[in-house]
Parts: sequence; C-alpha cells; structure tokens
Amino acid sequence: MTPSRPAAAPARGAQLQSVSLRQQAREALRTRIVLGQIEPGQVESVINVASELGVSVTPVREAVMDLANLGMVEIIRNRGFRVPVLTDHDLEEIFRLRTMLEVPAMAELAGLADRAPVAGFRQLAEQLTEAAREGDLVPFLDLDRQFHLGLLELLGNHRLVAMVGQLRDQARMEGLQKLADQGELTQSGEEHIAIVEAIVAGDEELTAELMRKHLTHSRGIWAGRTEGDA
Repeated sequence: MTPSRPAAAPARGAQLQSVSLRQQAREALRTRIVLGQIEPGQVESVINVASELGVSVTPVREAVMDLANLGMVEIIRNRGFRVPVLTDHDLEEIFRLRTMLEVPAMAELAGLADRAPVAGFRQLAEQLTEAAREGDLVPFLDLDRQFHLGLLELLGNHRLVAMVGQLRDQARMEGLQKLADQGELTQSGEEHIAIVEAIVAGDEELTAELMRKHLTHSRGIWAGRTEGDA
C-alpha cells in the first residue's frame, strides 16, 4: 500500500488571512468612526461588532487595539470600547495642525522640479468627485485618504504622512452625510482637482491658498456645518 502523504502545510498566502481580516475590520471601524456612525461616548461591544461584520471576535479585538494605539478609541476593560467625544476645541486643534503641516507641504510639491507624478492624481481626484456627486460616502472617504496621503508620500517624509494620517483619523465627518443628502458634497471633490492642477502648474502660492481653503471647508464638515455657519 502506498503510504499516505502528510497533509500539505498551509500556503503562505493562507496564513495571512487572519491579518487580512484584522485590516478589513480596522478599516470598517475607521470608516464608521470618521462618519460618526458609532456614537461617541457610547460603549460598543466587540462581540456585537464582530457579529455585524460577520467575522470572529479575534480580528475585531485586534483592530480595536490598533485603533486605540492611534487614539481613535478607548478600550473599556471587560466591556468593549468607545469613541472619545471631541469638543469643538479638539477639532480646532486638528484643523490648525493639519493646516500647519499640509499647506506648506503641498506648496513644496508645486515647487519641485519633477512634478510629473502629481499628474496621476488627477484621475483619483475625478473618481473622488464622482463618488461625491453620487453620495457614495465610503468610497469618497477612501479616495480622499488615498489622495491626500498619496500626495504627501511624494515628498518622501514618512513621519509627515503618519502624522497627517493620524490627525485625519482623529477628526469626524459628521457633516458629510448632510452635504451628500443636499447634493453639496461635489464641491469638496472638485477642490481636489483644482489642487492637482495648481501643483502641476508649479504655482506654489495658488496651491497653498487652495489647500488652506480646502482644509477650512473640511473643518466645517467635521463640525457638521459650513465654514460660514461657524
């Protein structure tokens, strides 16, 4: 009788599945938090979230730990987690820090001798604008994150990218749904196209002005109002 072969070891790709679930759970929670779909201050059960996402508790628990390290959630021992309540002062701090970091960074991009890689972001900005026009908030947020962090990555400063990414995560887009319902989110998308065009044209001053206005507009969305209502 031919001896049976031992069971084959799991492929390397298969061993990464749990990591993939962890990442998917983290991104799903990140989106819910940024959109304000998880009520700040309310304790959430990891078990309930896992059930909603259709996965086991382990990847969700790991995702919550990741988000806690980013300051997006607070872990409540033996109960779950909660999203911190942000005051208007908290949002103002985030806005000022992002302005200090991103406005000069975008102007620096416009001043580079080789701005060819920036042109590729035009398509991303158009996709983002289309998502805004259709009111597709989840793709909008994902594309918006890719756009801003992707442009920053062109400067080769990984600490800058990490800092801005964390600041983005700590803000809330409470006014995003309202703008989408009113059909006014498209303006935010179109601002990205204008920023790309200014950078490609090498206009540092215009780039800085457009980026500053874009962040001011975003600041209103975080608080659920337009900047004129502040």
